[in-house]
Amino acid sequence: MEIITSDILAFKSGYSEVNGLNMYYEMYGHGKPLVLIHGGGSTIQTTFEKVIPLFAKNRKVIAIELQAHGRTNDRNADSSFEQDADDVATLLKNLEIDKVDFFGFSNGGTTTLQIAIRYPQIVNKMVLGSALAKRNGVPDWFWGIMEEAKLENMPEQLKTAYKQVAPNPNGLQTMHDRDAKRMVNFKGISDDLLTSIKAPTLIIIGDKDIITPEHALELHRQIPNSELAIIPGGHGDYIGEITTLKPDTKESEFVVPMIEKFLNTEK
Repeated sequence: MEIITSDILAFKSGYSEVNGLNMYYEMYGHGKPLVLIHGGGSTIQTTFEKVIPLFAKNRKVIAIELQAHGRTNDRNADSSFEQDADDVATLLKNLEIDKVDFFGFSNGGTTTLQIAIRYPQIVNKMVLGSALAKRNGVPDWFWGIMEEAKLENMPEQLKTAYKQVAPNPNGLQTMHDRDAKRMVNFKGISDDLLTSIKAPTLIIIGDKDIITPEHALELHRQIPNSELAIIPGGHGDYIGEITTLKPDTKESEFVVPMIEKFLNTEK
């Protein structure tokens, strides 16, 4: 475990035994906990590096890496959003953290939905960034790409980032295959489960996102206590996700203030 403390930001990283995984996590800052759950094929840094320092000014940020991603090993079993949710809940129990806010991006948003469904007692509020709840929430061509997914077509930024941090760089193929199969096997979340979610929820997508505006609107209508924001840009532009990052991207373009306002407003 590494501990770095400065006047600006407290940082700690470590591993925890979680359902057969040696699960990696990082903690930044002090205050009310906010759990960050990365997207598919990603690490903590590729999804959240640009916004972690902003959130950590006022909160304790807990960022994790799911099965086969980044520094977390593979359990030699297919991954699923339900299993990911179980893993996150177990990690928080191990860390003795009871009830938190969640921000999940992309596949991490789908995992966050499963956490709210399976472990409502640990969810205070949640932010769903470009989250998929139904198969019709993306264009039909998306599923064709998933069926034929090949490692060579994975974004170079994600492949490079994985190799930089993974204990075994050869695990890249495993991560790719687990993620592709998880999507192919995704059946969607039933209306009954979505309408049962009690946690106050902020739904965010880009207007040029992979997730369709119609899907985000439908999700907003189904989750009783939810708000919806459609932001100019693509899949992750609004947080500086690495594959959308541009040389002239500015911190002021990120939606951190909007998220903080949502999380800090009494409901």
